[in-house]
Amino acid sequence: MATEEYDISIHDEERSVPATGSFDAPHHDLTGRRPLLPRDDPFYETVDGLADLAPGTVLRSRDVGLAFLGVIPQRIAAVQLSYRTTDMNGDPMAAVTTVLSPSSRPPGEVYPIVSYQCAIDAIAGRCFPSYALRRGSKALGALPQLEFLLIAALLAEGWAVSIPDHEGPRGLWGLPREPGYCVLDGIRAAINHAPLNVAGSAPVGLWGYSGGGLASAWAAEMYAEYAPELDVVGAVLGSPVGDLGKTYERLNGSFFSGLPALVVGALTHVYPELQRVIETHATPAGKKSLARLQKMTTVEAVVRFMFTDMASMLDRPLEEILALPEVREVFDSIRLGRSTPAMPVLIVQAVNDRIMSVDDIDELARLYSEGGASVTYHRDRFSEHMLLHPMSAPMALRWLQDRFDGRPVRENRLRTTWPTLLNPATYQGMARLVAISAKVVGGRAIARAPLSVFDR
Repeated sequence: MATEEYDISIHDEERSVPATGSFDAPHHDLTGRRPLLPRDDPFYETVDGLADLAPGTVLRSRDVGLAFLGVIPQRIAAVQLSYRTTDMNGDPMAAVTTVLSPSSRPPGEVYPIVSYQCAIDAIAGRCFPSYALRRGSKALGALPQLEFLLIAALLAEGWAVSIPDHEGPRGLWGLPREPGYCVLDGIRAAINHAPLNVAGSAPVGLWGYSGGGLASAWAAEMYAEYAPELDVVGAVLGSPVGDLGKTYERLNGSFFSGLPALVVGALTHVYPELQRVIETHATPAGKKSLARLQKMTTVEAVVRFMFTDMASMLDRPLEEILALPEVREVFDSIRLGRSTPAMPVLIVQAVNDRIMSVDDIDELARLYSEGGASVTYHRDRFSEHMLLHPMSAPMALRWLQDRFDGRPVRENRLRTTWPTLLNPATYQGMARLVAISAKVVGGRAIARAPLSVFDR
């Protein structure tokens, strides 16, 4: 079991950026020390001269031990990279990604890398995958801990995996552009870190669901302009939110009302006009509730705020607040669909989704298609939000494998029209996923055992 010691030695090796703009990144070996929360961990800090470095430059690295739910150690080689990226305003900042290496690839072979975006969906650092996936983390209610089962499936395909903290160092869920920068620069950092042996020519895939689908969509939209040197061949966008403003209005007062409340709590950190509205019109109890959200995990926020009407936190009707020009401007700025993905995309969405409206995703698929993107839309008629992600995993992985193999998108498009619950291949893939999950739960090594072979 991990000890109660803490690693605070990184300051001893801190380095500044030389005038040339190059950077000698320090590396720290694996320790048995219990992980610090990101706000207390020097590994997450920025460095002097960050603006002189190219996006994707590795600032520091360390080997880390992973554990399912923080307590079941995993036999997986994992490296965390702090790297230079860009915030929503175009200014440099530092972010962190956790990179996992497959165990069954011959030396020298060029293998794909997939950036998997977890549904962080929270502000608290306990929900960052770089913390929640580590051995000894205390992150009950953080969704990345559950998504580790799907991350393991990526490793079983024989692919490297980058798992970025796509909400940035402050956990700002819902921001425009910034998640895309974090994702793309995380891939650059993995390629730049020579010990990982990820080739610069490696084909790249993106995958995420819900909040992770939103981050993946931002990366897909920004790829051509921001990181065209990467060979991003496909992006799987699972229930990618589309319009956070409409989602807020629809979920307010529902079982999932904690989710839009988390978004508002995050956006107030970077939109002064929204913060002024909250300061002016939120009741004292409302302000206290929003402050409590800053430290909650996703599940905790959902449980504590279920069926909470945000109108009860305001001194004016909610409809009036939402109609304010400064509020509408914020919601307009965070909507997807401003750019067209340059790579093929697979959009996965449940018609009976109680969290993300299928109408919003229909509109996003239409915008991408009309913009010239190659869109495959799996509009599942029988699943719902929680169920569809694991049930669609064999299809998503097979679709990515086809992109890595250079197959035409139209070749197997028909299979994506079948509801996952009626597709026999789904259950073959799910049986393999259960077997991989059993290895995770048992702390056993994950050998190459692709799910994608079952989706023909």
